[in-house]
Amino acid sequence: MSKGQFGDDAWFSAKLKAVEVVGVADGVGGWRHYGIDPGEFSSFLMRTCERLVSLGRFKPSEPAGLLAHSYYELLENKQPILGSSTACVIVLNKETSSIYTANIGDSGFVVVRKGEVVHRSSEQQHYFNTPFQLSLPPPGHSGLVLSDSPESADTSSFGVEDGDVILLATDGVFDNVPDQLLITEMRKIQGERDPTKIQGVANSIAWMARSLAFDGAFMSPFAQSARENGIDTIGGKPDDITVLLATVAI
Repeated sequence: MSKGQFGDDAWFSAKLKAVEVVGVADGVGGWRHYGIDPGEFSSFLMRTCERLVSLGRFKPSEPAGLLAHSYYELLENKQPILGSSTACVIVLNKETSSIYTANIGDSGFVVVRKGEVVHRSSEQQHYFNTPFQLSLPPPGHSGLVLSDSPESADTSSFGVEDGDVILLATDGVFDNVPDQLLITEMRKIQGERDPTKIQGVANSIAWMARSLAFDGAFMSPFAQSARENGIDTIGGKPDDITVLLATVAI
């Protein structure tokens, strides 16, 4: 398994001077039916973002541009990397105490300050359980596959304060863990600077998501959304789970 890749999910973390960048991506699992590894697309996307940040080939205030550059490199790769993926990238500029975000699909982020959610990403879906996604379909399938442009990413920018808690995760978390449970966990590390304690809460969120994903009697956020769309179901949604958790120290 590649560094930064877990199943169909992938992630990266990179730093350049006073700028720190993190990202997650979730390869669309349906490609497995066509003999395509969904994790290759998401992993390439995140590895390329990491390299571009390390080389300084990005503008900190434009994470959507970083995603776009990575995606277009993928399209131009000599060996086609077929598939599709959601993605979310967050840039923290410590000098300006500012965060810049870009999100395509249903991965996302939550920022908690003094125990309350102050910022969160907006989910992008074409229709229920069909998120926006960057794609490279096999030849002849272009018109049959959803393919959104990186420029369609939902972007935001906002100031952060010392001690803010930032969660970045794939939908394996948000589909299974209700907001209140996430906030309760994130409150535990408000202002925390000990990496071991932050890792402990990240592990707790991941295990919570996994446990609830396999609970057939639980009214998960995914099941609630399904019912709102006329689908009578209950239980969690088994999926790959990636959690990146950080506190702001400026």
